[in-house]
Amino acid sequence: MTIRLDGRVAIVTGSGQGLGRAHALALAERGARVVVNDPGGALDGSGATHRAADSVVEEIRAAGGEAVAAYESVAEATEAAAIVAKAVETFGRLDILVNNAGILRDKSFQKMDPADFEAVLRVHLLGSAFVSHAAFPLMREQGYGRIVMTTSAAGLYGNFGQANYAAAKMGLIGLMNALKIEGAKYGIKVNTIAPVAATRMGETIFPEAILKRLDPAYVAALVSYFASEACEASGDIVECGAGFYAKVQVIEATGHRFPDVASASPEAIAEHYAAISDMTGARPFATAHDALQKLFAG
Repeated sequence: MTIRLDGRVAIVTGSGQGLGRAHALALAERGARVVVNDPGGALDGSGATHRAADSVVEEIRAAGGEAVAAYESVAEATEAAAIVAKAVETFGRLDILVNNAGILRDKSFQKMDPADFEAVLRVHLLGSAFVSHAAFPLMREQGYGRIVMTTSAAGLYGNFGQANYAAAKMGLIGLMNALKIEGAKYGIKVNTIAPVAATRMGETIFPEAILKRLDPAYVAALVSYFASEACEASGDIVECGAGFYAKVQVIEATGHRFPDVASASPEAIAEHYAAISDMTGARPFATAHDALQKLFAG
């Protein structure tokens, strides 16, 4: 099977360099027409330049592909909508959205300025929501769409000094879970990558020897699959990096059931906490409704 994206139109946010650039180039190589979105700011989101997005557009065009630059920030709803409008104005439709844009403002939680917490959430979480909100009606009307979110091990498992980033990245899982349900009957698939790659962000975390193994092309291959008609999955989280790919799930223990409210005292919970937290036989649930149904099953 050869996966092609001919005739499809994609937006990749934050694609002026790093992972986003790799995604944009990979999608274009497979035949997609690409909106390269990047305001060209520094790692902390400050500043702006058109050079980053323009250079990727030039790369795609030099290779025989079609691309256009969009310089707006995803952190503002009106600008996010303008990115989607650029896709429609230039290419006539939108099929694929890769929410990749992000910034870092790392500091221990106690020392973190609230403005730095908000800024990171605005780009990662609200930015993904804003662009998805503008794209969703188009995908719904045409009965087809592919949305890719970008989470992180920091969001899934936590990391010191990244409370803002971790909160945003875990929030994206909730956003995906809602959109996978709302988009299901309209042919919209929503999945999430948890990448590890040699990028500006990666350079702040990993030593040189590790970075050499973290080619962004490993991650771009997964994005290209999630962006294609071949992908029937929706609501999946896949960790990827250095050639390793693995699905990650939120799962729930079999738990312990108390017969009535009188028996569910703090002391009884303490006594049965080992059973409550025993993950043997744990299972995932597709929706919140499915999880709630289990409460009343027996």
